[in-house]
This record gives sequence, C-alpha cells and structure tokens, in this order.
Amino acid sequence: MNDAIRNSSVLPHHHLMKLPSLTGLRFVAAALVFGFHASLTRIIGFNPYADHQVSHGFKVLFGEGGWLGVSFFFVLSGFVITWSARPDDTVGSFIFRRVLKIYPNHFATWALTMILFGASVTPASVWLPNLLLVHAWVPKDEVYLGVNGPSWSLCCELFFYVIFPFILPNIKRIPENRLWIWAAAMVVGLFSCQLAVNLLVPGTPWVNAWPISVERWWLSYFFPPFRLFEFVLGMLMARILMAGRWIDLGLVPAFGLMIAGYLLAMFVPFQFSFNAATVVPIAFLITSVASADVTGRRTGFAGRTMNWLGDISFGMYMIHLVILTAVTNWLNGRLLGTPAATALVLAAFGASVLGGWLLFVCIERPVMRRWGKVAPGKSALMGAEV
Repeated sequence: MNDAIRNSSVLPHHHLMKLPSLTGLRFVAAALVFGFHASLTRIIGFNPYADHQVSHGFKVLFGEGGWLGVSFFFVLSGFVITWSARPDDTVGSFIFRRVLKIYPNHFATWALTMILFGASVTPASVWLPNLLLVHAWVPKDEVYLGVNGPSWSLCCELFFYVIFPFILPNIKRIPENRLWIWAAAMVVGLFSCQLAVNLLVPGTPWVNAWPISVERWWLSYFFPPFRLFEFVLGMLMARILMAGRWIDLGLVPAFGLMIAGYLLAMFVPFQFSFNAATVVPIAFLITSVASADVTGRRTGFAGRTMNWLGDISFGMYMIHLVILTAVTNWLNGRLLGTPAATALVLAAFGASVLGGWLLFVCIERPVMRRWGKVAPGKSALMGAEV
C-alpha cells in the first residue's frame, strides 16, 4: 500500500483532500438511473422501441441500473461526508448546508412537475409530503412515488444528514482493528432486514410491473431507516481508508467486482436486487477510487469533463424523470423504429444533462456560494480528528 495512506497519522487533514474521481463517478451512477427509467415499458412507459427484442435488450441492460445508482449514492454520501467533515464545523451549520444542497433543486423540480403535469389532479396528501421531503415515510406508492419520483431518495438523505452528527462520534470511537468487523456488520444488517421483510411481509398483490407488493417494496427499498446501513457502510469505508486499513484493491478488480455484482442482481430474487447483491461491490469501488485519488493514480474519472458532469449530476438526477415524462406524454403510446428510438433516447439524455447544468448554474451553485460556507462555532461536529 502507498505510504500516503498507510496509517491515520499521515492523513490529519483528510477533509482538505479532494476526491475528484468520486465526483466524476457520480455522473455514471446518475446515467444508470436515467437508463433504468428510460428502459421501462410500464409505470413510466418511456421505452420507445417498436422492435420487441431491442426493447427487451434495453430493459435487460439497464434493468438493475436504478437500484445500483441509488445504492451507490447512499454509500457515497456516507463516505464523502465523513471524509470531508471538518473539526470546526457545528451540528446546526452542517445540517443547514446539507439541506441547502438538496432542497433548492428539489423545490425547483417539484414546482416544474406540478406545473407541467399535476397541479390540478394531485391531492395535497401527495404533493405536500413530497414538498416537505417526508413522502418516503408513507407506505403508499402514490405518495412515495408521487410528483417527481426520484425525490424519494432525498427523504433518505435528509434522514442521514440529521442523524450523521450523532453517529459520527461513535464511528470515530471504533478501534481501527475493528473497522472491517463493523463494516461487515452493516452488510449483515442490510441482508437481515431484507430477509425479514421477505419472510414477514406479504409479497402480493404485485405493484404493476414489479413482482412485489406495495408494503414489501416500501419497506425494502424506500423506508429511510432500512437504507441507513448503506450510508453507515460508506462512513466506515471512509474511516478504513483514513486509518490505512484498506486492502488496496486495484481499480480493475474493483470494477470487475462491480460488474459481477450487477450481473448477480439480474438473477437473485427481485427484492434482493435493490442493494443486497451490489452493496459490497459498491463500497469496494468507492474506496478503491478514493484510494487512487489519494495516492495520485489515474482513474479516468478525475478529468475536467468528468468533474463537470459530476457537478451537474444531482440536477440531472432530479430533472431527468420530468423530461422522460414529458416525452412519454408526447409519444402517447407510439413506438418507433430502432434508429429513431435511439435518437430519442439520446436526445432525452442530452436534455437531462442540459437540465442538470441549468439547475447547477442557476440554482445549486449560486445558493451554495451565497449561504453554504462553513461557519465555525463552539459546538464542534467533529471534535478531535479521526
């Protein structure tokens, strides 16, 4: 292992060390979520291919991309926030900045969705929980998937942000030689929750296109406390890297493991494809890429273009379903030949990138520059350095 990360004492200022490759990798995860939603033939119904084999191939290729992308974001969130946590930060300042990071884009896309599609037909019991980012706590699919569907994950992120200052001191107290044990415990906890839901919650009637009931889907995928294992696993992987306990898995094996996890997700029972099949490869990939950044190794994700795409990826994530829904409404059930359908998918993807850029330039970046700076105070978030 490179001497730069051999022990925790050589990373006393890890919060100042940039991890540009993780920023670039965020775009890949957002693109997978786009591909997943674009490939659906029901619920959203965008998949525009008239050729059944091509349509099916599109679904198979991206069929696990949505689950993987969201799980990646949760693990990455725990990793990056732990890595960048500052000793002079305060609990209030931290939570304020995190809400400031996600809410303006959420409000903008919420308002756009309501104006375009739902103002006259969406009841307050759906739009109000969505606006307040509490809708993932409600076990009704018309609520947790209401208005702008991808926003449910922000409910989980908001939950993580609120409890992060109270989890972090406990993560810091774990002896370095037990970090891997605790990381394994998070994976076991995730599997145990999925298994318990599978055994105890009825699996029928199915939800439209998915072989799962509303209640089981909500608990196993949308319910914020059940997604906490991924976030805490990310926190632990950050500490493992800081402490010099990382196994230094190379980038090629890490990506190979990720591909294997993606393929495995295609064959496990549906519920276990959400995160159980991919969470370990995700955690290893994130840590491997971060390790490469720390040690100065090239990854292919740290360049200027990839960082720009990573910067706009949150906006792209938030607006892509608005664009897909608009195009679906325009198609009105029509299917297209393969060249035209491919052009339409690429155009929708380009529009999503453009929309993400507009949200970043017009809302996200100005808001964070104006109000998102760290305000040191007496009640420190971090305390002593990790």
